[in-house]
Order: sequence, then structure tokens, then C-alpha cells
Amino acid sequence: METVCLLSKLDVDKHIEIEFNMDELDVTSAESEATYSQIKKYVLEKFGLNVSSLYIAQVKEQCGIKQRENYNKSKKEKQRVPKCPEEKREAIMDAFKHFKMIE
Repeated sequence: METVCLLSKLDVDKHIEIEFNMDELDVTSAESEATYSQIKKYVLEKFGLNVSSLYIAQVKEQCGIKQRENYNKSKKEKQRVPKCPEEKREAIMDAFKHFKMIE
């Protein structure tokens, strides 16, 4: 919510009153983005599973959620990248739904 205030005049003859219902407002994209820490915490509390940032990134990619570029890439040509187990993938998907990142 943005607020604009008139601070230069203390006695104002004119003013505008605006009323709106917060229930009518939709969730913004900023509100629907959870941090990796929030997702990890939610999954740990609800399912008792520890998930890595790699697993969260893999599930985000599967869902088509836009991610920033990773600047900490490995320099090895053939690297072993573990795949997210199905149980943890489902828990991460539940966290995405909880944080309204997906429907």
C-alpha cells in the first residue's frame, strides 16, 4: 500500500477521502514469493524433512517459476547432481501452494 501525504500545509481546505476494501485486492507477485529459508522452515515444521536449496531450485524449474541466474556454478564438466526425491518434491510443492507461488 502506498500513502501520499501533504506535509507542507497544516490547514487545508480541500482533501480527498478514499475508501477501499482490502479483501478485493489480489496478492501481488512480491507477496507470493517465499524465500528459500521460509520454504525450508515450512517443510521442516510440517513434514519433518530437511530440503536443500538445490531441491527447491529443481522443483521451481519443474513448475516454471522464474529464478535468478546462479553465479556459483561448478567448473567441472561432468558433475554429479542429485535429483530431488519424490517425497521431498511433494513437500516442496505443498510449500509453494502454501505461499501461493503456484495454485
